Amino acid sequence: MQEPFDLTIGETDYAIFPEGNDNYVVYKDGKEYLQIQKDTESQWLKLDPETALPLFEEDAEVNAIGAAINDYVPEPEEEEEGWDTEDDL
Repeated sequence: MQEPFDLTIGETDYAIFPEGNDNYVVYKDGKEYLQIQKDTESQWLKLDPETALPLFEEDAEVNAIGAAINDYVPEPEEEEEGWDTEDDL
């Protein structure tokens, strides 16, 4: 499963926590803000906070967050210091 990551859209910072099956929990200002689900490549749905069912209404902020999630490329993990298995065997 994908690790949590941060996004900045305009001047707003979001923390994104992938939950699998194209579902994400979005935090804003350190608090759970909303849950979103990918519908199509360019359309994302906000989930009802009580029922977790998709709300089929256009939401520009949700689509902007979704587009940023689609464009997100994780930073490569740095190799740990220590011995290299090939050289030290």
